[in-house]
Amino acid sequence: MQQVVVRFCGDSGDGMQLTGNLFSSLSAILGHEISTLPDFPAEIRAPQGTIGGVSGFQVALGSGIYTPGDKADVIVAMNAAALKVSAMSKHYHEHAILIVDTDSLTGKDLEKAQYKTNNPFTELGIPESVQIVPVALTTLTKEALKDSGLDNKSMLKSRNMFALGLICWLFYLPMDEAIHLLEDKFKKKPALIEPNTKVMVDGYNYGQNLALSVNQIRVEESGSKNHESGRYTSIAGNKATAWGLIAAAEKAGKHLFLGSYPITPATDILHELASRKDMNVMAIQAEDEIAGVCTAIGAAFAGDLACTTTSGPGLSLKSEAIGLAVMAELPLVVVDVQRGGPSTGLPTKTEQTDLLQALYGRNGECPAVVLAASSSANCFDFAYEACKIALENMTPVILLTDTYLANGTALWRIPKLAELPAIKPQSVPEELKGHFNPALRDERGVRYWAFPGMEGFEHRNIGLERDAERGTISTNPENHEKMVRARQAKIAQIANVIPDVQVQGNAKSGTLLVGWGSTEGHLHAAANELNCALAQFNYIHPLPKNTREVLSRYKRVIVCELNTGQFANYLRSQVPGIAIEQYNEIQGQPFAVERIVKYAGK
Repeated sequence: MQQVVVRFCGDSGDGMQLTGNLFSSLSAILGHEISTLPDFPAEIRAPQGTIGGVSGFQVALGSGIYTPGDKADVIVAMNAAALKVSAMSKHYHEHAILIVDTDSLTGKDLEKAQYKTNNPFTELGIPESVQIVPVALTTLTKEALKDSGLDNKSMLKSRNMFALGLICWLFYLPMDEAIHLLEDKFKKKPALIEPNTKVMVDGYNYGQNLALSVNQIRVEESGSKNHESGRYTSIAGNKATAWGLIAAAEKAGKHLFLGSYPITPATDILHELASRKDMNVMAIQAEDEIAGVCTAIGAAFAGDLACTTTSGPGLSLKSEAIGLAVMAELPLVVVDVQRGGPSTGLPTKTEQTDLLQALYGRNGECPAVVLAASSSANCFDFAYEACKIALENMTPVILLTDTYLANGTALWRIPKLAELPAIKPQSVPEELKGHFNPALRDERGVRYWAFPGMEGFEHRNIGLERDAERGTISTNPENHEKMVRARQAKIAQIANVIPDVQVQGNAKSGTLLVGWGSTEGHLHAAANELNCALAQFNYIHPLPKNTREVLSRYKRVIVCELNTGQFANYLRSQVPGIAIEQYNEIQGQPFAVERIVKYAGK
């Protein structure tokens, strides 16, 4: 097969995320393209065996991979609840392979999962074309570890490794590589390596020795041929974002400062940067969201590359301070990893619902640059780009990612620092030493950056409106309008240096799918099926200069997004006169390609 979709599902404590990540990394090592979708409940630990506690991890591997897949070819269900959720959600193809732990289909387990009968397969209406592979995972795991000295609870935690070994057999995956990954994962807990390795190997041997009545699957190793040579790794969006910030600081010759507060699903960026003191990263976990962004603004005033990370609720709390950075014209990178809302909402689910907040969610005329990453891998590129724009244009930049990108993984080529675009932070001309005026601007309308410790460049930077000529406090009406327009013009001129939006797919089609941010993979797959064109936007404010020209070429323009139409309405305001259709979903999940195709193909 060229592409295969595998879904692991079970209780939150069954290690589905670990199993899925190990399988994904193993696939990436073998040169396959991958796209993953971790899907777990918001509860810290829902009651064991219940539908609300089901945690899933879906991965697509092979070549030409754009999404984690609409439906799975192989499902591993660790309990009755996971089986039910997969069946009710139609997560599988009609000829899928369904591996089920038969030890978890007892009366008590069926009762917890709210079955009405003792025959779950019939009750769920699973078609006969699905290949059901019953495996006593619990019993086999306990048998494998009977001489390990582990207690019953500890033994049961290794069931996922038996399932992983069985999947490795199913896909002809090399066990030596799998063992190496496992050893690396548990290197800080060496006592866990031997029992988990034994269980995984036993799972592999179980499939091989018993010749299970199911066809093995070989995924064509052609993915690597589609990529330029280099070192590749499997990377999650949050880690890619963190590494992009680090790379930008190195390239710019600046210290990287992160002032942040933990919030799902952005916290992993804080974790990663806090561990990188070897790269001169300064990370502070502040007492709240407001303190986080304010420490970052202080670092920007002091001359550092300053960042803060958050999700939607935190972005709203940071809004006043972002306004201060706009007024003070300081470089600041704000990463918003979007999640379901409003309020606490669905903290582990994905949405694209913070766009208008990023664009307009501040008091006064308060323009900021807004970017959006479109894959887990290019979170690196757009984190880097956000830093470059902020440092070179003395402005806050808001980078939008989301839960799907943050937790999902993709194959990523590790770049060399020399390959990355140059970053030239705005500086103050030496000839201004001794008579520096903070109101002065360069030919682009960007103010100069002087910071404490620079002798002869002492100045004040304030949150009150300033005089356009002297930089002192001013309440003059005409001056205020002049400064508002100057700040807007500074942002607008950035359109001169950002790339044009590119049309992918069949550019001669009469239909153009339009998306922004994380929907690119799903829209790319849909455009391929529909044989139509696709325009995916990563630069939101300002928009690319060719936006109107691209949109006006097509008879039918369909904007697809995971909200009620925020980007569609934004485009209507920025590019009036273009007839725009909308396709929207707000279900806390990424798009299903088949639904986009069904709508756009009508």
